[in-house]
Amino acid sequence: MTAKEILSLTAVELGKKIKAKEVTSVEAAKAVLGQIRAMEPVLNSYVTVDKEEEILRQAEEIQKRIDSGELTGPLAGVPAAVKDNICMENMKTTCSSKILSDFVPTYTAEAVENLKKAGAVIIGKTNMDEFAMGSTTETSAYGPTRNPWNPDHVPGGSSGGSCSAVAAAECFFALGSDTGGSIRQPASFCGVTGLKPTYGTVSRYGLIAYGSSLDQIGPVAKDVTDCAAILEVLASHDRKDSTSVERKDKDFMSALKDDVTGMRIGIPADYLGEGLDPEVKAAVLKAAEVLREKGAVVETFDLSLVEYAIPAYYVIASAEASSNLSRFDGVKFGYRAKEYQGLHSMYKKSRSQGFGPEVKRRIMLGSFVLSSGYYDAYYLKALRTKALIKKAFDEAFSKYDVILGPAAPTTAPKLGESLKDPLKMYLGDIYTISVNLAGLPGLTVPGGKDKNGLPIGIQFIGDCFKEKNILQAGYAFEQSTGYEMPRLASEAAAGKEER
Repeated sequence: MTAKEILSLTAVELGKKIKAKEVTSVEAAKAVLGQIRAMEPVLNSYVTVDKEEEILRQAEEIQKRIDSGELTGPLAGVPAAVKDNICMENMKTTCSSKILSDFVPTYTAEAVENLKKAGAVIIGKTNMDEFAMGSTTETSAYGPTRNPWNPDHVPGGSSGGSCSAVAAAECFFALGSDTGGSIRQPASFCGVTGLKPTYGTVSRYGLIAYGSSLDQIGPVAKDVTDCAAILEVLASHDRKDSTSVERKDKDFMSALKDDVTGMRIGIPADYLGEGLDPEVKAAVLKAAEVLREKGAVVETFDLSLVEYAIPAYYVIASAEASSNLSRFDGVKFGYRAKEYQGLHSMYKKSRSQGFGPEVKRRIMLGSFVLSSGYYDAYYLKALRTKALIKKAFDEAFSKYDVILGPAAPTTAPKLGESLKDPLKMYLGDIYTISVNLAGLPGLTVPGGKDKNGLPIGIQFIGDCFKEKNILQAGYAFEQSTGYEMPRLASEAAAGKEER
């Protein structure tokens, strides 16, 4: 097979071809490395790519285990990437921040261990917004990642590097983390599929925390089938994570049926109102029509409290961030200022020089809402609002199997536009953050393009532990669209044959 033919496969398709001896894991790894060489100068999707000889050694070893019958899963031999806030032993993990620029963990996150056991070939660590704080992957200390559909635009964030890498065929799938939409929104901007599982389904052990009650690791891939296969590998009970849940039914691929007959799908009227781009709205309504034609019962309804989700989220997330990020003080690990007088001066200078402006903004906001006199007024009120939002979703799911809506109000903005107005950037999370506040699963699937050729994402939201519902609805919708690789990535893959 040519490099372009290999790179056009989904993760599950590649796994099947490796098992059928039509292609080897080493050939797949070489195709990905060639694509990284071609695309990275343009996109900057990775912070760290492992040494080529190490990647090929890993692929050779896995190929032997596949040939001997030891590895039989759908992801065996498939090259994958990991977001740079998920720890890997002996590989730099920076959270795209200067303060962790030289941090090399001594252990590997449980989610990555599960991928390794399944035989995935880990290529490297993807770029992200610093400490996952941002919606554009422009707050990274290693420079912004660009959108493979148009490099003048952002890929979304904070898992922008993972989504850009998958879209540009620089890996076959990637791990991201989702605190307020950080997998689903960049998946929407990059034209790929992103899944945020129910809180507690995937172990957070080894994920560098931003908002501990909201964070969840999940897969980014080319289609729904890949996401279901990856989630089967990732979902596991982990005693090292006190919030990890023991789930009996982990056969997510059984939900992949092109049949939504009788499925009840609700579209919140609040999600189609003011601030939504007309082209995005049209794509959501078209998706609803596709599902209706396939036998689903689709109707609009009122989902209350939507306007309170953003303030509640930013109060809770910033409060947890100010607590979680207090450990980065220049003492035990990470960056330490060169010149200082005394301990307090070292703290101040190390943190001032090590953190970027967006991280400082959120730490200060979090420290403020947790401070004496403001705790009740802001933090406790936000927690009460979170409980009310969960209740509103519980009521919605007593009537509907799946909630359908946009993943973001617009398609990808141009580089530099969002950082001028942080509040506007925060408002861009309106359709994703409620899912994290309520601990629900969410799935973004490509749903067409706007007039400028930028992807639009359709979001499916399910009740807790009902990933199968959203996978089934997403899979059925996906049958009418299909996956498309960006022209830039396709030309780069084809160019390798010519060289």
